[in-house]
Amino acid sequence: MAAKDIFASPQLCGLASILDKTGKHGVAVFTAPENVIPASCQYITPAMLPLVSLTQEHIEHIAAQVPGGMENIQDIYPLGPLQEGILFTHMMSDKSDPYVLSSLFEVKDVGVVDAFMAGIEFILSRHDALRTAILWEGLSQPVQVVCRQVELPVTWLEFDEGVDIEREMVARSLPENQWMDLTQAPLLSVKLARVDTKRCFLLLQFHHIISDHVGLEIIQHELSAYKAGTFDDLLPAAPYRNFIAHTLEQTSKTDAQAYFGELLGDIDEPTAPFGLIDTQGDGSRIVELKQALPVEVASKVRALCKRLAISPASLFHSAFGLLLSACSGKGDVVFGSVMSGRLQGVLGAETLLGVCINTLPVRLNIDDVSALNFVLNTEKILRALVPFEQVSLSLAESCSGLASNAPLFSAMFNYRHSVALDDNAQPFDDDSLVMLSAQERTNYPFNLNVDDFGVGFGLDFQLDSSVDVERVMSYMQMAIVQLVDCLSVCPDKSVQGLSILPPEEVHQQLVQWNDTQADFAKDKCIHALFEEQVLTNPDAVAVVFEDEQLTYGELNRQANQLAGYLIVERQVVPDTLVGICVERSLDMIVGIMGILKAGGAYVPLDPEYPEARLSYMLADAKLSTVLTQERLTGQTPVTAAQAVYLDSQVMQDKLVGYETKNVIVDGLTSGHLAYVIYTSGSTGNPKGVMIEHKAVNNLSTNIH
Repeated sequence: MAAKDIFASPQLCGLASILDKTGKHGVAVFTAPENVIPASCQYITPAMLPLVSLTQEHIEHIAAQVPGGMENIQDIYPLGPLQEGILFTHMMSDKSDPYVLSSLFEVKDVGVVDAFMAGIEFILSRHDALRTAILWEGLSQPVQVVCRQVELPVTWLEFDEGVDIEREMVARSLPENQWMDLTQAPLLSVKLARVDTKRCFLLLQFHHIISDHVGLEIIQHELSAYKAGTFDDLLPAAPYRNFIAHTLEQTSKTDAQAYFGELLGDIDEPTAPFGLIDTQGDGSRIVELKQALPVEVASKVRALCKRLAISPASLFHSAFGLLLSACSGKGDVVFGSVMSGRLQGVLGAETLLGVCINTLPVRLNIDDVSALNFVLNTEKILRALVPFEQVSLSLAESCSGLASNAPLFSAMFNYRHSVALDDNAQPFDDDSLVMLSAQERTNYPFNLNVDDFGVGFGLDFQLDSSVDVERVMSYMQMAIVQLVDCLSVCPDKSVQGLSILPPEEVHQQLVQWNDTQADFAKDKCIHALFEEQVLTNPDAVAVVFEDEQLTYGELNRQANQLAGYLIVERQVVPDTLVGICVERSLDMIVGIMGILKAGGAYVPLDPEYPEARLSYMLADAKLSTVLTQERLTGQTPVTAAQAVYLDSQVMQDKLVGYETKNVIVDGLTSGHLAYVIYTSGSTGNPKGVMIEHKAVNNLSTNIH
């Protein structure tokens, strides 16, 4: 991840552009109840906590876990909806947590470390969310506890002489190595490793449960103000409790159960692109790819959305729906969409640090709908979600027809308004502090972030490594182009007919993979090709069964003797059908090869088949000869007159009298039958399919 990405995040993500069109300033501003816990309070009561229902015993239990006790508790309130989901993932991840964000810096002058730490301490003092711990054990519900004072964990790491310190620090920054104790505030930490007297590496770890992307942008802005000495000009920081209070009020006024029940009630299987269904990953399998939307395509998107009076967010959601439909094989898809959470009248939202975003399911159907109606329906669906933007995802998912432990979707989409930074920009405007990497993950295996830079657009895919991320990126780029072109030229065309395959893949599938013409032995029979191998490798092992085996030479000799017997005593000629009803054994291979050498065509008869099925096949193929085994006598409907017992001593004595050299059958060609295979018969009586020698040769050549 580039240096800019951890802090150059959306100012307004999710549905910002849609809400701006509805008149954001017309939304009534919500005022949260004031925090009534006085400074230096040594005894907090339930009446002092209007946002959460706790007993006095619960409060005392919480205070016992906070350094400094009740006197250090500034506030206690519930978790927001997305925080609940993040906590669940944390509790399910005992070794690594995908929601711990890590940023690795190279510090070229250790003198800047103190200034960096002072800036972080300044941010800690301003924002209650950064001084928050999450507690849940022994409580009726999880809560977040805001501390008045916290100490930033700073650790100077020691390494043995000769250790590659940069490599060690890179390893510590990887997603699979991230973990934090959520019960200990603050939920950010700094680890440093000195290289020499001037140079060191700095690893900043930060938990997503206390801030979203907008919050990270606020942090960058305020750190820059602190460094420039203009921090007195900053607006007062709004407390996160304002957002929690607004969320509680908002959810109490909507019937989410009814809405999501109607939306999702008939869904009985998840939407899982490429079969990716595990939504409990730790982020270690994620690979990332970023691409800009071509300038000319971005211009078309802007012009089209203006003409249709729709948001670009709706068009990109629609294109993502096309992508998921193609990658999951479903015409009716569901995916998670990130909601902003800051546009519903929360006082001081522009300075509020915390997790305001939320994820809700979006359902799109591409069956029998025009391109125009498809994107208009998408915009309508996104608008309808806004009143429910702080409903917990678990509640929404519980309204579907899926089992309670099954995920509704495994794909996430985030449309966000972002600041476009120069590729060489650093988050703290200091050449002495250079970001080397930043790791940001979710527990979902299929993620797309679309960055709206005001003019251009950026696509950021984070996918499970089992999927080719470059291929998926090309699909999404093509989905956008196809949708824009269709809306511009023929908006009434069915969206189902749009293809997301780029031209090179279409050529590959329709031309390259169908270029199957190849030379093969058109005029040779199967056993003739086998005989060529006998001449080349007579002593090589040809077939093995359990502790028995035959070389090419041995198999050929036995098959020749059997062929001689079938020609002389069973009057087998080209195209004569001969049944073979044996258990898996060397006898099976000798029997098949013997039938072919005699000019006949074998009919496989599985002795495990029901008697009625075997009787039908014996009669339908008019089999007068069936190669079988004595041990199967009475277990199949093969009669004594039909049976040739390959494993009997009597038969073995007879075969000794026949030549072991290759049998030559006059007039036998590759156009004669090699075998007849019967279909399953699941919709009626089984039917025999006749296969010639040359057809088998063609197939085996292509497989090879």
